[in-house]
Amino acid sequence: MANRKRKGRDISGWLCLDKAVGQTSTAAVGSVKRLFDAAKVGHAGTLDPLASGILPIAFGGATKTVPFVQDSRKLYRFTVQWGAETDTDDSDGTVVETSDLRPDRAAIEARLGDFLGEIMQRPPAFSAIKIAGARAYDLAREGETVEIEERPVVIHRFELTEIPDADHAVFEAECGKGTYVRALARDMGRKLGALGHVVALRRLAVGPFTEATAITIADVIKAREEGPASSLDRFLLPIATALGDLPEVVVGQRDAAEIMRGGSVLVRGNDLPIAGSAQATVAGRTIAIGEIEHGEFHPRRVFRA
Repeated sequence: MANRKRKGRDISGWLCLDKAVGQTSTAAVGSVKRLFDAAKVGHAGTLDPLASGILPIAFGGATKTVPFVQDSRKLYRFTVQWGAETDTDDSDGTVVETSDLRPDRAAIEARLGDFLGEIMQRPPAFSAIKIAGARAYDLAREGETVEIEERPVVIHRFELTEIPDADHAVFEAECGKGTYVRALARDMGRKLGALGHVVALRRLAVGPFTEATAITIADVIKAREEGPASSLDRFLLPIATALGDLPEVVVGQRDAAEIMRGGSVLVRGNDLPIAGSAQATVAGRTIAIGEIEHGEFHPRRVFRA
């Protein structure tokens, strides 16, 4: 069978997308892929349809750095409505229990510390977690009882920012990988005896990706109407954006060629760590990520484009 030519442009880089409320992450990525006419895309960190905010999308070689972004901290702002718990832990679900209690600022702030540091959290039944090969939300929608085990997550910061009225409270939370904000709201409501669910959620940052460099689908569509797919490349951020403060091994053209072949090179530079993860760069461009061991840089992922 003849090899089929891969469709789309071979481009590499990151797009910091500001996803709109009501759109799934899969649909957002699909739209971006078509608008950029890209051969390969991926994303780091799914957002619920109810949520808006930062959805980092990787193109080409940048998909190899997705794990670095997935492991980074996320910053959220969200509004909790007191008095009702839903089966989805947000306003898209069905109310399963109610409470007449409404917590004041003092009561809420007294409980914030319970959710700082490493805590155990049970993900919502309506989540993308797989159970025996099936997504939890698919099982829940079919009426099955979904039991997901508690798992450790890390909350670096959790603050009450506003109380617009007795029924609502606005929070900001900086979380580690795998944290569910809906579960955080649910568990806070239970601790307070008020019960609660998320009615608004916005992701403000994912690691190095913030609102400062974000662009909406509407912006991309407008730019695409005014020019070819290649004109959108100006919106792309370098692959290295995802790597944050990862130590940099600067190499010349000869060592770069060796790295691109998958070979190891000697590490030069007194300020580099003796061992650990690092990125190799040539002329300011990241060409590989790998490990420093015994004075050598060993590439693990090489960026061809």
